[in-house]
Amino acid sequence: MRKLIDNDYLTMFSRLLVGGVFIYASIYKIIEPASFAKSIWYYHLMPGYLINLLALVLPWIEFVAGVFLILGVLYRGAALWMNVLLVVFVIALSTTIARGIDIDCGCFKTARSATESAWTSVVRNLVLLVFAVQMYVSRSQRWRLMKDARPTERLSA
Repeated sequence: MRKLIDNDYLTMFSRLLVGGVFIYASIYKIIEPASFAKSIWYYHLMPGYLINLLALVLPWIEFVAGVFLILGVLYRGAALWMNVLLVVFVIALSTTIARGIDIDCGCFKTARSATESAWTSVVRNLVLLVFAVQMYVSRSQRWRLMKDARPTERLSA
């Protein structure tokens, strides 16, 4: 199992998949923050005064983490952010489904009525989470611009 998790090609595929999806998803949110704020509001999970701030900050976190992940810069932090965001997205969508709110996830387009099942978004995020966890636990450092410090280097620092 460890050999599969550490596979260089699987790890690179995971980096391109998860990083690419996050970069793609962040583009519309960066271009149209007001529409993204409306998407966040539909969830009814955030206090109103935080929605605009989240609509401005979250897309940049997604974009920067996606770029860092693909390039292999500050890799562990970027992979951790991807995992945290995906868990938060799954929880937010699941609680919204449980409350009977019919929304579009707001992941890739402007706010409007539901065009795809929220369950489809949950499944997509769970699949991405599998790849994101694989990236985070993988010891592969091939094709990264910045390598992790070796254990002996970390201890001496």
